[in-house]
Amino acid sequence: MKRERERWGWAVVTAATGTVLIGVGAFWLSFMALADLAARSGITSGQAWIWPLLVDGLIVVSTIAVVALDGRRGAWYPWALLICGALVSVAANALHAIVAADASVPAMLAATVAAVPPLVLLASTHLTVVLTRSTTTPANTAQAPPESPTATEPEPEPVADSERDAVLGRRERATRLREAGWSNKAIADELQVHPSTVGRWFAPPVEEPETTTEMETTS
Repeated sequence: MKRERERWGWAVVTAATGTVLIGVGAFWLSFMALADLAARSGITSGQAWIWPLLVDGLIVVSTIAVVALDGRRGAWYPWALLICGALVSVAANALHAIVAADASVPAMLAATVAAVPPLVLLASTHLTVVLTRSTTTPANTAQAPPESPTATEPEPEPVADSERDAVLGRRERATRLREAGWSNKAIADELQVHPSTVGRWFAPPVEEPETTTEMETTS
C-alpha cells in the first residue's frame, strides 16, 4: 500500500511538472502573438506587453478560482471570466495569425494554428491545479483512522420504567388540572388520553363492606 502511494505521488509530480512546462510554452507563444497584435493596434511597444498579461493572466487566475470554488456558491463568476478570457485569447491569436501570416499560407490554417496555444494554456492550467489539489486526497483518506465505537455508552433506560414515569407524570398533571376546575373531558383532551382513563384516575376507592363474624351475629 505504501509503495502504491509513493508511485501515485511520483506520477502526480511528473504530470504536474509536465503540465506546468507545457503551460509556460503555450503562455509564451500566446504572449508574443498578443503583444504584437497590441503593438499593431496602436499601443506603444513599451506597453504592448501588458495586454497579453491581462488576457492570458485572466485565464490562469479564473481557472484556479474555478477549481477552488468547485461546488460552492459563486462559482459561476470565475467560470464566466474563464470563458470570456479564453474566447478573447483565441480570437486575438487567430486574428493576429491572419494579419501577420505569409501570403502563401491559408488564413484559416494560420488562424487554427494560432488558436492552439491559448487552448493548451487553458487545459494545462486546469490540469495543473487539479493535480496539485489531489495530492492530499488519497493520503488523507488512507491515514484516516477507522471510527471505533466509544467504550462507555449510556445504557438505555428500560421501557417499562420510562412508561411508568410518563403515566405518573400525566396523573400528577391531571391532578393539578382537576384542582384548577377542569373537567375530565378537558383533561383527557389536554393529556391526549381517553376520558375513561381520566375517570379511573379520579374514581374513589371502593370500600369493602365490613364483614361480621359469626359470633357477632349470634350475639
